[in-house]
Amino acid sequence: MPVSQKIAESITRSSWIRKMFEIGIILKKEHGSDNVFDFSLGNPDLPSPLKFDEILRMESQKTGDFLHGYMPNAGYPETRRAVAENLSRESGLPFSEDHIIMTCGAAGAINVLLKSILDPGDEVVVIAPYFAEYNFYIDNHQGARVVSETNPELLPDLDDLDQKIGKRTKVVIMNSPNNPSGRVYSDKLLKEMGDLLQRKSREFGRPIYLLADEPYKKIIFEGWQYHSPLRFYRNTILATSFSKDLSVAGERIGYLAVSPLVDDWKTLIDAATFCNRILGYINAPALMQRVVMHVLDAEVDVSVYERRRNIMCDALTEIGYDLIKPEGTFYIFPRTPISDDVAFVRELQKHLVLATPGSGFQRAGHFRIALCVSEETIKRSIPGFRQAYEKFKN
Repeated sequence: MPVSQKIAESITRSSWIRKMFEIGIILKKEHGSDNVFDFSLGNPDLPSPLKFDEILRMESQKTGDFLHGYMPNAGYPETRRAVAENLSRESGLPFSEDHIIMTCGAAGAINVLLKSILDPGDEVVVIAPYFAEYNFYIDNHQGARVVSETNPELLPDLDDLDQKIGKRTKVVIMNSPNNPSGRVYSDKLLKEMGDLLQRKSREFGRPIYLLADEPYKKIIFEGWQYHSPLRFYRNTILATSFSKDLSVAGERIGYLAVSPLVDDWKTLIDAATFCNRILGYINAPALMQRVVMHVLDAEVDVSVYERRRNIMCDALTEIGYDLIKPEGTFYIFPRTPISDDVAFVRELQKHLVLATPGSGFQRAGHFRIALCVSEETIKRSIPGFRQAYEKFKN
């Protein structure tokens, strides 16, 4: 075998999201792209903000020595300073450029952090449902995954989380707004989580980190509000990207931010900067670093995603689907009318509707819809959702 056994096995159990995307390519060739309704991949389809386009044009026209060369592994100081000032306004904490590392997206930030803190066998608690790639990130750095279940409302079950945090727990990963559920954590819930982690840290005599994965934090709908976990727990670390709020997923730009209140934060930053290099990222893309520092307050038109959510949720509810209307992201996570979510998703395929089974997010009996399509596509897909539901409703 030309590849390692471990990687061969990992490919076999790889992301359902990618599997559905690949099935979509086949179906589109057979039936035509306009006749296949692909809700499988969270690939932002909205145009980037005009300010981003303007700054990108300006920066891309610059010339000079080392304009596209290496910089400190943590990133350009001026970019990190701009990010720190933005986080200080958001959290009320005294961030400086020394607390920030520019990374190759949120995925790069998470891998850098896990590489920095995990010894073999250290436990990482993830809260289901969650982004499936966390499994591979944890395995990359010889960590042990521990799954904490959410309650029926798809919010963290603090009693279960309490039981899952043990003497080998190094970090808890949270994701709000959540992929795949679209749930947004309230300030009350974040305070309770912070109190729990503080108590567990005292119990085990060392800090348990809270890693907040936040690429959707600006995609929040009317009536809801983002609350920074930095305000509720001292040992909080942020991993985020600009992929979703600026619609630049392919540019791979994000950052890791270590709270100024984290115990021995300087040692942690030094380790993460070193890991940013040795993992092969070296540094975040230079051009994107120069651009994003000027557009930290920009975002795509979130109202477009909100309209799409409303159209889809109203239609699915009318059909009879059981769902929690998401407060953010561009996902919906309904229950399947049968317990076998994989079988239901395959039934949807027969009607040329592509969605992702909840099993891929560690929550069977659900399926994920990504609203990165036009309103017309959503409306034309509804008969397929109806036909699949009616086959199993009895």
